[in-house]
Amino acid sequence: MAPKSPQSRRKKPTPGKKKRKPVLPANEEEEPVNMESMGHPEIYPLVLTTKTQEIFNCRIDEDFTDEMPYKIIKKEDIFEDLRNRAAVSDFHPVKKVIQEYPGNELLLVYDKDFKYGLNFYIIGTEEGKENYLNASEVQEDQEEYKEFIPEEIYTYIPPVSKPWVSLGSEKEIEEESVKKSTKQVTYMISRKRSEFGAPITFRDQNASSVKDAYIECTAYPDKNFTLKQLEKNVGMQAVPQVQDTSTQTKWTYPKNASTQYYAREFSEEEKERLGQSKSLTDFLNNVSTSVEIALQQNEITNLFIDDWKSLAEEEGTFGDKTNTHLKEYQSFTDLHSQMEKMITCVSWHPTIYGLIVVSVAVRLSFEERVHFSGRLLLQPSLILFWSFSDPIHPQLMLESPDDIFCFKFCPSDPNIIAGGCINGQIVLWDITTYADRIESTKADGGGNKKTTLKPMFLLEPDGNKEATYIRHCAVSSIESGHRSVITDIHWLADTFEINRFGSVFENRNEICCQLVTCSADCTICFWDIRPLKTLTPTLPTEKKKEESIEIPFDVPSTFLHLDLSWKPLTRIKLSKGETNLDHCPTKISLSEEQLLYKISDKLLDQTKVTEVNLYHNLEAGLANLLKPIDDFCTKFFVGTEEGEVIYTDWKMEKDPDTGRMMAKKPKSLYSVHDGPVHTVQRSPFYNDIILTVGGWNVAIWKEGVMSGPLLQTCCAAKRYTAGHWSLTRPGVFYIGREDGYIDVWDLLEKTHEPAQSQNICITMITYIEPWTFSAKQQFIAIADYYGTLHILEIPWTLSHPSTNEVSSVNYYFEREVKHLEYVEQRRSIREQEKKEMELEMEKRKHKTHHKSKEQMEAELKMDYESYLELEKITLIGLGLAKASETSHMEMM
Repeated sequence: MAPKSPQSRRKKPTPGKKKRKPVLPANEEEEPVNMESMGHPEIYPLVLTTKTQEIFNCRIDEDFTDEMPYKIIKKEDIFEDLRNRAAVSDFHPVKKVIQEYPGNELLLVYDKDFKYGLNFYIIGTEEGKENYLNASEVQEDQEEYKEFIPEEIYTYIPPVSKPWVSLGSEKEIEEESVKKSTKQVTYMISRKRSEFGAPITFRDQNASSVKDAYIECTAYPDKNFTLKQLEKNVGMQAVPQVQDTSTQTKWTYPKNASTQYYAREFSEEEKERLGQSKSLTDFLNNVSTSVEIALQQNEITNLFIDDWKSLAEEEGTFGDKTNTHLKEYQSFTDLHSQMEKMITCVSWHPTIYGLIVVSVAVRLSFEERVHFSGRLLLQPSLILFWSFSDPIHPQLMLESPDDIFCFKFCPSDPNIIAGGCINGQIVLWDITTYADRIESTKADGGGNKKTTLKPMFLLEPDGNKEATYIRHCAVSSIESGHRSVITDIHWLADTFEINRFGSVFENRNEICCQLVTCSADCTICFWDIRPLKTLTPTLPTEKKKEESIEIPFDVPSTFLHLDLSWKPLTRIKLSKGETNLDHCPTKISLSEEQLLYKISDKLLDQTKVTEVNLYHNLEAGLANLLKPIDDFCTKFFVGTEEGEVIYTDWKMEKDPDTGRMMAKKPKSLYSVHDGPVHTVQRSPFYNDIILTVGGWNVAIWKEGVMSGPLLQTCCAAKRYTAGHWSLTRPGVFYIGREDGYIDVWDLLEKTHEPAQSQNICITMITYIEPWTFSAKQQFIAIADYYGTLHILEIPWTLSHPSTNEVSSVNYYFEREVKHLEYVEQRRSIREQEKKEMELEMEKRKHKTHHKSKEQMEAELKMDYESYLELEKITLIGLGLAKASETSHMEMM
């Protein structure tokens, strides 16, 4: 028998068993694979399993690191592993290389990035081993002395073309390419030969009236036609062509040149010939009309208007909504206070830009104030002057006998400040002597309105300034003033003054000398800062008394005559009608003539040029005669603690029963808000439009419309706590909520809900005060319950009005007025109809009918006949009688 070949001796693999790697004879061993194609014939990649790594102590991330990615292995250890594990050894593919290696130690390198396809590779030559080790040492030396080696000049080395090495990508490209996989469909359309070249006539035809004229071709899936969608990834990169060009303008020597010309005129013969020309006459007659129209259009339309500018303005206001949120600019917090306080009132300085004033109060209830009354006496009640240049240290601090809940700058002199305390007293301050201290803020923060405010990190605060406390000049009498917290205060304008009966006269001093306050004690008081009587020659005894009074050196004597003796000029109570109770006012709003807070140019020039205090000689104008002002509006709006809005008059009238001067009854009263009213403010664009905020809703009113508010919002999810009109857009106003959000309303965009809502803080918002720094930059100050003042920058869309926005919002208000008039008219009509229906019902109820005996017998006979007719129809329908029998019975 002939010996079997090696192929015949192989057994077929049985299913379920692992197929072993075939063992080749010694003369047919596998040839080791090197990286000759990549330019490294001395490198042989191989795979080392975890078992092999443990045997040779070449574990990854333990024996091999980024700093030492190689290890030298003895040749004898590899042979011993080959003898023990034979073909299972990981070094079996490179057995031939190891046997032919001349040295005793081989270099094993860890290929972390799989540069050569596997996780390890060995170097099969001594030369390659020395090159690798020397290159590693040179690289370490270069990294160690890298900072001492000067940078070499980069030289461009053009790439060298290499032969194409196929890695199988052409197969992927072939698979991803799009090929026609669907069978083409061929259609054949035939026609009779007699119809070729025949004339065709088209006509209109109703498809639904003719049979088979309308055929609906609905879509259906065709099983014989399938379309496979193939995806194709395409990459493209556009590289622009760059070309450098330059030019040089040749400058010639300038020289003056002049010329003289004469007008070209027709001669007399040419003028006569043209005047008799028929073609010229026809031409003028044809174009005269169009020329006249063009001239009229030039007069009507402005040809020089910039259409692109107007278009950009419209888009920036309504179309561009990318930047509509308020942006945080700066914040102020009193870090030196020992007790937790909240901000009660905020006001920007009228003349110094970048200076904002806030009043703070302790966050305690009435019971807690009584409990901590002794501790509160040791804590000063302050009004803080903050500057953008120093957000940590206040510029000035005004002291008061108790916490201030409202204050206002004097329109005639911004150095005079009036504030209302929680105990019902009014406090006056005069900071004229400290004006130089905050003058630097005027120069840094906004001396020039055309500039833009710098961010807080670009300003340099003056850390050497010490805290300056300013005492009050005068405080009202606690026995004769308010008995509860003062909730609102206003200066009356310098154009008028009132007497104790509410009559209006011309202002004798021509400066603001009177105030109006409202308090939770249900009273509205008017105050006068001038002495009640003119000065008379003082007696020697009175001079001695005045000399005996010691005035502190740091307190101005401007209002010394009012200190602890100041009493209200007149007092008004808002009665609730037949009951003895009164309304509790929280906010008031006089007309724009009474609340003129714009500083005139005359006042600005006066503050710059002279330093004379206008309030040092208040007695000068008292000797002048009072001149009454006729047709002066003395009515004003009041918001109450119960959520009511009252329209009343401060002028008193004589009571016919007692003959005493009493306050007039309110003109109108509306219960709109379901909580205390926090804001009553007139629009800066419309003198007769008023915004009220209170409870869970907002209302807009028009003075003179007594039927109700023009706009009343639905109840919000959170309670409203503050509000303010926009200073530049007539249809925008800001509303603060108790959850720290601020709602921005835009009447031109939405009237049923806010245009946007933005979170400002985590607690209740207590006050909102916007401010215009320049035409390009506006800010809004938002105070919260935790005593932090947030300064936010108003975006372009909320600060710049669109074209004709004032007229558009005015048209909206007029339309709402007409709607209220229509509703009121329909209500009166319905009431009249209801009254008429009630009268008709009363007449029918009380009306008695007198009938005669003959009428009653006739009605009974008619009822009997109708009964017989019904009985006849019923019997015939049941089949119990016939029509002939019934007729016979009737005849009998």
